[in-house]
Amino acid sequence: MVFLTYCSYTKSQWKILTAIIRTDLCHVFMSKQKLPQNVLITYRPLHTTCHKTVFSKSKALKSSTWSQFQTFSTEAKTNQDVYYLDAKDKDIYEILSKNMSVQNDFLTEEEEQSLIEEVERSMRKLRYESSHWDNAIHVYRETEKMSWNEKNSKIIQRVREIAFDKTISPLAHVHVLDIAKDGYIKPHVDAVRFCGDTIAGMCLLSSCVMRLGLEKDSSKFGDIYLPRRCLYIMKGRARYDFTHEVLKQEESKFKNQTVPRDRRISVICRNEPNPATRAE
Repeated sequence: MVFLTYCSYTKSQWKILTAIIRTDLCHVFMSKQKLPQNVLITYRPLHTTCHKTVFSKSKALKSSTWSQFQTFSTEAKTNQDVYYLDAKDKDIYEILSKNMSVQNDFLTEEEEQSLIEEVERSMRKLRYESSHWDNAIHVYRETEKMSWNEKNSKIIQRVREIAFDKTISPLAHVHVLDIAKDGYIKPHVDAVRFCGDTIAGMCLLSSCVMRLGLEKDSSKFGDIYLPRRCLYIMKGRARYDFTHEVLKQEESKFKNQTVPRDRRISVICRNEPNPATRAE
């Protein structure tokens, strides 16, 4: 898992960096949009402070800025300022901060609309179901898509490049889940025989709160704020050791603040299951 961020040695741009260091700028870099001349593009493995330069438009980046950038990153981790996570138990906080990430504004409004239009065409004949075959999802409809138009294919590819290592094979089909305003997802763990250790989803139409509860002790949990147009990535222990659910409309709160719920579409990419678990 890699986050791309940018830093600059001008004061105004440094303030921007401190505000967005945990948000997604991957699409800015990958789409080659114009950036200020004194910008350094770096990447770092999530929740580490080891940075590597991948692109620089500045030949004279001040070393003090580089040091300051690393210091800021270290302080962010130490202070446990993962803005999208709320967990009272310190151990749960530590686990989820390492294995669950959220990137705000991963999609532009135009990209969101493009995905919605294509999804709507694929699901126009489907009715909302009252409950799922495993009783985990209520008031929903779903489908799987293997082909997308050119614009949306680029978005799906962007998700896969961010979420999955090059050695990992994504599933060919993409899961599309449409949950009505009064729908919800009950606590469950996705079957390991159907998919691997990483789940990456884009949130369309509405924000929500996802709760991850320790499977062996549901009293220990963390709440994840998933804003509209974000990308969330669940992996490792968050994927295997925790159940996940989407809170009902009347329970949709994050840090004591109500998060309005409406109809919500998730576009979800997964990777191939481990051959050992597929046989189980």
